[in-house]
Parts: sequence; C-alpha cells; structure tokens
Amino acid sequence: MKFQIPAFDRARVLVIGDIMLDRYWLGPVSRISPEAPVPVVRIDHEEHRPGGAANVALNVASLGGAAILLGFTGEDSAAAILTERLESAGVRCAFTRLSGVPTVIKLRVMSRNQQLMRLDFEQPFAAELGAGLVQAAREWFEKTHVVVLSDYGKGSLSASQALIEAARVAGRPVLVDPKSRDFSSYRGATLVSPNLSEFEAIVGPCADEFALVERGMNLLREHRLEALLVTRGEHGMTLLRDGLSQLHLPAQAREVYDVTGAGDTVLATLAASLAAGSELPDAVALANRAAGIVVGKLGTATVSALELGQTMLQGDGPERGIMSEDQLLNAVAAARERGERIVMTNGCFDILHAGHVVYLEKARTLGDRLIVAVNDDDSVARLKGAGRPINPLDRRMAVLAGL
Repeated sequence: MKFQIPAFDRARVLVIGDIMLDRYWLGPVSRISPEAPVPVVRIDHEEHRPGGAANVALNVASLGGAAILLGFTGEDSAAAILTERLESAGVRCAFTRLSGVPTVIKLRVMSRNQQLMRLDFEQPFAAELGAGLVQAAREWFEKTHVVVLSDYGKGSLSASQALIEAARVAGRPVLVDPKSRDFSSYRGATLVSPNLSEFEAIVGPCADEFALVERGMNLLREHRLEALLVTRGEHGMTLLRDGLSQLHLPAQAREVYDVTGAGDTVLATLAASLAAGSELPDAVALANRAAGIVVGKLGTATVSALELGQTMLQGDGPERGIMSEDQLLNAVAAARERGERIVMTNGCFDILHAGHVVYLEKARTLGDRLIVAVNDDDSVARLKGAGRPINPLDRRMAVLAGL
C-alpha cells in the first residue's frame, strides 16, 4: 500500500466522550514493606497527562489537526490541570463542568518503568446529562469534518445513539471506540473500533481469522455499521466493510513498552486522516503505524506527524543509506527538530579512491548528519566527457551507501 502523509493541518475533529486525568506517581523500590509483602515505593516524581477522550483530542493536536473536546468534568483541580495541558497543546476545551462530581482520575504507581498499581477515582455521570451533550455537540458539527466518540464506560456517552444520529444528519462521519457490549448504542456509526477482547466479549472467542471475519461481518450488518476495525495487538488490525474485501494489517511495533492509550492514538489518527481527506484503508494503515510508535513509549502518550512520517517513508530501516527525496526531506526535518547540525556535499564519485574517503570523513566531522548528493549519469557525462561515467548511478550510489 503506497500513499502519502495527509495534510493534518486541514483536519478539524470533534471529540466527545469520557474525559479523565492520568496521574503518575514514580519512584524507586529498594525494600519490601514490613507490614505486608508489597514493595515500598519512595515517590520522587509526579506526572499528569490527559486520558480517555482527552488523550484522543491531544493525539489529534499532536498530529497537527484542530481538536475540539466535549465531555464532563468536575469543578476541581484535576479539571484545571486538564484544561491547562490541553489548551497549551492547541485543543479547544468545551467541557461541561459539574459541581459535586469529581473529574475521573486514574492514578498509576510506577517504579523502573513498571506499573505496580492503579487506583481509579470516579463517580458515574447521570444518564440524563447525555441530552445536554447532544445539544452542545450540534453547535460544532458545521465547524468540524469528523466526529469521534470515545467511550470508556464512565457515563458521558449515555446518549451515544442520539449523538450518532445527529452527526449523520449533519453529514459528518462518526468513529467510535466502544466500551459497551450493547452495540445497538453505536448503530449507524461510520466505523466502530473494538480491541480483540472487547470484540470477543460480544461475539464469542474466535479460533481463527475466518471466525473473526464471519462474526465481524454479522456484527457490522446487524448494527448498520459502515466499517468495523478490530485491533488485535501483536496480530495487527482487521478492517471489515460490507461488500468489500477485508483488510488485514500486521502489527508495526518493534518493541511493546506500554499499551496504555494505544486505542486513543488509533482513533485519533483515523479521525485526523479522514478529516484531512485520506481514504479509509490508507487511514487505517496510518493508524496501524501510529499504534506501533505509541506502544514503544511509557504511559499515555501521543504521536507526532513527524514520527509518523518517518516510519511511513523510511519503514524500519536506519536513517542512512540511499533515500528518496521525500525520505531525505523527512530525515532532515527530524534532525532539525533534534537540533542537529546538517552538512551537505555532492560529487560524481565515478571512480572511488582514497581521496574521496578522506574527503567524506572530514565532511562527516563538520556536523551530526551528512548528506551526500550524487550527480546523475547525464551530469557526469557533461562534466567528465565521453565514456563517462564508468559506473552508472545505481552502482555509484550502492558503493557510497556501503561507506
């Protein structure tokens, strides 16, 4: 599958759902408690990150898209932290703040990059609040391209069916990250994206890919979904659409470090890609790449367009060797973002000799990254005369890449 990174800066995404704050307490463990057989963690660092629907919106903004976030929070310090973190990243916060109800918080105790415990602070939101969220959403449909429902089962999406219907009437596609086992709540959505365990909780265990596809198609048709995307961890993703061939994509992660928030990244990348004009299969492939990046990070994390571009253009190879123009531009952008010094030189390199090697070694010492441009065959012939080059361009490139 060959495609380009979309212009994410054109994407406007409305995210609606369960907003939460992910809090991390981090510190070393050096002993076991004398009171119980549990580790004693000496907390020396605390972090706050947007979670749930807030992480979806943050991922959209990280890619370069415009995100508007709707949902419920309390009138508390957690809501203030979320607002500050999100707005500083460019997310428009349109929260409904409720008195007497706390903002949902997930507290994780970490040591040496391992999660030891998670504590949840939450109180379900009243179902009757859902109608107000539908009314608030209507004001944003005309200003956005795609609507996302991020359901974490906290009660914010009690009116999910009404939200889907209202968005579809407004001509907006609706993407859903589901939590409810009752898929009728998502009837008529453009795409629903359960993970494998959520999917099997509804349709039963799938012994093989054939069973997954058959049951997935039944689920899709029963609830009038346009597409079903099952994220399958180390087995990648499967996209199902009625009347079209299924699409199976292998997992892209080289090393799984932490799966926290990976589903948020998938949903955000899908939404931003579609809002920027990508076709669904291309958007799914981008989301698959994004998931492979984010699971290599600790905790709730985001993926930037630059990171995504590097994986899409350079695959799993290193930042060296023969590159296309697009690959080179992307590598240069990444080097600039890291503050690296970039050096460029060029030449014919037709008959490679010791002088060339010394020259390139010296050029390499002038900075962090060396770009070596190679004259094409026509250019060499004009410079060197008839009978040159002795070695055509592909061979000269291969020899230089070997250095």
